[in-house]
Amino acid sequence: MSSSDRSQAADVQTAVQDVKGTYEVRTFGCQMNVHDSERMAGLLEGAGYVRASQDADAADIVVFNTCAVRENADNRLYGNLGQLAPKKAARPGMQIAVGGCLAQKDRDTIVKKAPWVDVVFGTHNVGKLPVLLERARLRSEAQVEIAESLEAFPSTLPTRRESAYAAWVSISVGCNNTCTFCIVPQLRGKEKDRRPGDILAEIEALVDEGVTEITLLGQNVNAYGSDIGDREAFSKLLRACGRIDGLERVRFTSPHPRDFTDDVIAAMAETPNVMPQLHMPLQSGSSRVLKAMRRSYRQERFLGIIEKVRAAIPEAAISTDIIVGFPGETEEDFAETLHVVREARFAQAFTFQYSKRPGTPAADMEGQIPKEVVQERYERLVELQEEISWAENKKQVGRTLELMVAEGEGRKDDATQRLSGRAPDNRLVHFTRPQEPVRPGDMVTVEITYAAPHHLLAEGPTKAVRRTRAGDAWERRTAAEAAPGQQGSGVMLGLPTVGVPESEPATTGGCCPA
Repeated sequence: MSSSDRSQAADVQTAVQDVKGTYEVRTFGCQMNVHDSERMAGLLEGAGYVRASQDADAADIVVFNTCAVRENADNRLYGNLGQLAPKKAARPGMQIAVGGCLAQKDRDTIVKKAPWVDVVFGTHNVGKLPVLLERARLRSEAQVEIAESLEAFPSTLPTRRESAYAAWVSISVGCNNTCTFCIVPQLRGKEKDRRPGDILAEIEALVDEGVTEITLLGQNVNAYGSDIGDREAFSKLLRACGRIDGLERVRFTSPHPRDFTDDVIAAMAETPNVMPQLHMPLQSGSSRVLKAMRRSYRQERFLGIIEKVRAAIPEAAISTDIIVGFPGETEEDFAETLHVVREARFAQAFTFQYSKRPGTPAADMEGQIPKEVVQERYERLVELQEEISWAENKKQVGRTLELMVAEGEGRKDDATQRLSGRAPDNRLVHFTRPQEPVRPGDMVTVEITYAAPHHLLAEGPTKAVRRTRAGDAWERRTAAEAAPGQQGSGVMLGLPTVGVPESEPATTGGCCPA
């Protein structure tokens, strides 16, 4: 055994001896929550815990990272907490923590409804999680600590990133908008930007570790710069990302039409590693409804942005968010939404039936739409968008694309003997498994042979395989997680996807359909 092998074996043995127990983080909501959960996992591992295996009945610590945006978010939380109550009663020392937006909003209500919860913490003090858990253990009583403002930028916290080859990078937190359907500004505060040098330093460190794809993340990502006094800060940041050696793919989510300026379009078109993908939340095609939503753009402005993007980046895949049934929406208003969908020809649309969010102005507006009317409009919108998505995907047939091999994105890959990957425009492609081995993070070149509404197929032989540093990083992580004392490989969180949302989707426009 070499000296390095002996050192590694000693490290593993020390890790086994130092383990305090297991943890599980359950995430609801948007990409911001997903990235916050990576930080929670990093904090717990730094405190000596290891991730519980997927087949474990219950972990020693279970953390719920909650969302307050979706309908019945509280019912979902308390249902989960109720299921854990008997397990906790049977396991002395087990702890339960609740964080995120619902914790920020409901505070003391949580421990009143679920007195077996040990810790409640908010969106601004994620870094206190290990301390609060230890304090609850020592004092044998629930600890509720909700900070009213950000204590430190979250990216300074340790992070257990779920992907070895793709990473989220927060550039700002909070939001300065006042959309009448959204409660996020109340829960995450005003926008606060990171210094560009700190962002680029984090990206460079990630690239050194093997990451080749990053997604810039913000509640309103292209408003970046408002806190530091530079209106072109976001386009400058995109161009700076283009100068980082080894960074192959750059994405961002989610922009706001109000702040989407021509310099950003130019930066996207002129920076080779910025991918031809754009998620641009519409919410409604009716200018009258947009005004009621306090969205500071109108139909003409939105379609103008789409036209400019397509002129500069013809191959761009554009997706969106749409709310159906906002209070006061008439059939004529809904027809305007359908018009915009036909004109914009979105690759995909994440569609939502309006539901009241307690604490938002829209919840008290007159003209609440009956459920059956909202449902009927929603079905018509989905049918139209399905037709457009399929037609747009059919245009990809015959194209040769380089894909980044993905982990966990093809549910039927084992049965079909296929693998899955993401095209530059983020379309999901299932491709024939090549003869030579490939790893998540590696790149393959394929020809598209078939299109479905939400994915593409490349059924012929793979044209080329390019092994990458990202694939090396995935291989190293997989080997480390298989070592003694390491439990659970985690789940690929990956990047914002273009396709049908899962049953618990990450809302693509930040913490609300922005």
